[in-house]
Amino acid sequence: MTPDQIAAAADALFQAEVTRRQCGLLSLQYPGITLDDAYAVQAALVARKQAAGARVIGWKIGLTSRAMQQALAIDTPDSGVILDDMLFPDGATIPPGRFIQPRIEAEIAFVLRAPLSGAQVTRDDVLAATAHVAPALEILDTRILRADPATGQPRRIFDTVADNAANAGIVLGAQRHTVDSFDLRWIGAIVTRDGVVEETGLGAGVLNDPVTGILWLVHRLARYGQGIAAGEVLLSGSFIRPIEAPPGSRFSADFGPFGQVSLNF
Repeated sequence: MTPDQIAAAADALFQAEVTRRQCGLLSLQYPGITLDDAYAVQAALVARKQAAGARVIGWKIGLTSRAMQQALAIDTPDSGVILDDMLFPDGATIPPGRFIQPRIEAEIAFVLRAPLSGAQVTRDDVLAATAHVAPALEILDTRILRADPATGQPRRIFDTVADNAANAGIVLGAQRHTVDSFDLRWIGAIVTRDGVVEETGLGAGVLNDPVTGILWLVHRLARYGQGIAAGEVLLSGSFIRPIEAPPGSRFSADFGPFGQVSLNF
């Protein structure tokens, strides 16, 4: 994609979020789009939001499960940026019309005490840099159509990445734990919608270890000369499938001794 095309795509995504009207698939409009192009669109979109007053507070990692990777015919996770207007308190009620087609995922969040950057960063470095971990819910939304109405073509990885990895919101539970308090591979959640169990899962669903998700993010950012700052929140990746969140729905994620987190629409 040319710089003008990248700017135009970012503007279309920005306008889609503002107007709550989805735009068409970038993978159809730009058949030669690459992952580097998609991340360039994402960066331009985030810059547009920052110019409007938003502040970066962290990162999300997506597509970490084998099921989701196979559904999109990819073999790598993706990442997006968390902005301050995406953070909601535990138990919050999302106002009507805030999102287009929201869905919910359960995750383990990491909050850093020290920065992380560089291709040389190791798993031990991630553990040492982590202030605490917490239960979390991620709100996904799609500013790009899930499928093209004319051809039926579904979104591809390029569309999702450009759309800030479908990132829309984050809710942190009140509980905070040191990163070595639990074996995060065995931290699980029972996620209910309107009192009905919709999904269960374990942290091992995230690349066999949520810490591996954080390490993947650090190494990906290093390829672009970027890093993660102290104090930033990192969503390590969902270990459940996305759950639709229609108006009026109530969500609760019970992580057992790890904590709880809830959200309403």
